[in-house]
Amino acid sequence: MSDAWDDRKKALEEDYFRRKEQEAIEKLRAQRMAEEQAQQSAASALQCPRCDGTLEEITYEEVLIDRCNKCGGVWLDAGELEHLTVQDEGGVLGRWWKSLSGKE
Repeated sequence: MSDAWDDRKKALEEDYFRRKEQEAIEKLRAQRMAEEQAQQSAASALQCPRCDGTLEEITYEEVLIDRCNKCGGVWLDAGELEHLTVQDEGGVLGRWWKSLSGKE
């Protein structure tokens, strides 16, 4: 009888710790997800270099560019201008970029 009681006690104890570990893992996952979301929203809330407005990402010609919600300024990341000028090779933007970069 003592062995059955000890086995039952051990099984209940193992079940208890398994549940506690699972709860801790779920809590850590929720914390990590909240931290990632906070980082993403902080990264997406960039300030305009010209004024105190907030930069919003918009899609223009399949390129994500940043536009200020206050002054309307447009800010490009590395490589975005080149991508836009390649798409607009014969247009004003493409010709302007070629004249600046000397790639005529």
